[in-house]
Amino acid sequence: MTLTPDRVVRAAVELADEAGFSGVTVSAVARRLGVRTSTLYSHVRGSDDLRTRIALVALAELADRGEAALAGRAGRDALVALADVYRDYAREHPARYEAARTRLDPETAAASAGPRNAEMIRAILRGYDLSEPDQTHAVRLLGSVFHGYPSLESAGAFAHSSPGSEESWTRIHDALDALLRNWPR
Repeated sequence: MTLTPDRVVRAAVELADEAGFSGVTVSAVARRLGVRTSTLYSHVRGSDDLRTRIALVALAELADRGEAALAGRAGRDALVALADVYRDYAREHPARYEAARTRLDPETAAASAGPRNAEMIRAILRGYDLSEPDQTHAVRLLGSVFHGYPSLESAGAFAHSSPGSEESWTRIHDALDALLRNWPR
């Protein structure tokens, strides 16, 4: 078995899916790959580097899914499609989703798929005719909802009350669309 940085990161991503994001360490990945821990240090700098690389994978996966979901859509349809990408990803890959919210250093963040994700939100907002600085405020609002709702939902925050979470999610789409169409000037 030839180890490569990509193979090490793929093993770390799989480990995160199984053990949680905080469970990813160099020694745990080495055990998974059946190699000595010291062997991995020729491919990664340490556990923090592994977790950063998982974040980069997650950001790229989100961007790829988002771009596919937005193809041919505009307005409310695009808003709902992208919101659902984030929620679905959080449900399917909780640890990767957690990784996608990891704070990256500015250089790493700029080179990541993070800007692609932000640009998709800006593309949706062009359909709502918002100019700066309102567009930036709206990007932050949508990012807060796209990340906040799935985070609260996965923590069980909506599990013990009615109406159900799905109904609220749909109403939130309606409310965001109405707000964006009638943004305060």
